[in-house]
Amino acid sequence: MAIDVNNESGWEFDEQAVLDAARYALHRMRIHPLSELSVIAVDAAAMEQLHLQWMDLPGPTDVMSFPMDELRPSKEDEEPAQGLLGDIVLCPEVARKQGEEAPTKHSMDEELQLLTVHGVLHLLGYDHEEADEKAEMFGLQKAILDGWRAEHGIEGPSPAPTTR
Repeated sequence: MAIDVNNESGWEFDEQAVLDAARYALHRMRIHPLSELSVIAVDAAAMEQLHLQWMDLPGPTDVMSFPMDELRPSKEDEEPAQGLLGDIVLCPEVARKQGEEAPTKHSMDEELQLLTVHGVLHLLGYDHEEADEKAEMFGLQKAILDGWRAEHGIEGPSPAPTTR
């Protein structure tokens, strides 16, 4: 899996964990190992500009996803989909605040791992606008994040979603 993590945010975070979480999520979703993904961390001002430009919403947000080839998860009996997934844009500053304000307080790094999985799912066509979509997406997000954390020996429950 060709995954680039580019930190333009000015905030230090565990880039390797973000990379690993993205790779794990793509593997679990049966995306071809030669597919490509870009993860970019930006500051709050840059995220606010993106949020306004693409969603027509004010203020910075935590994560945005920009799909390219519109890949979808493969079924067990299908050849995994291959292509250019697109970009996930993260905002560590918003992630830090969300982690601190979450009912089960957690670190910025834990929030960024959750947001990375969230972003991957958006790139694969999942959404959370409707209640049934939200239940499916957030359930899958939790299962992937729990699996990734267990594989990396991280104890305790995964952070609960703070995104919308």
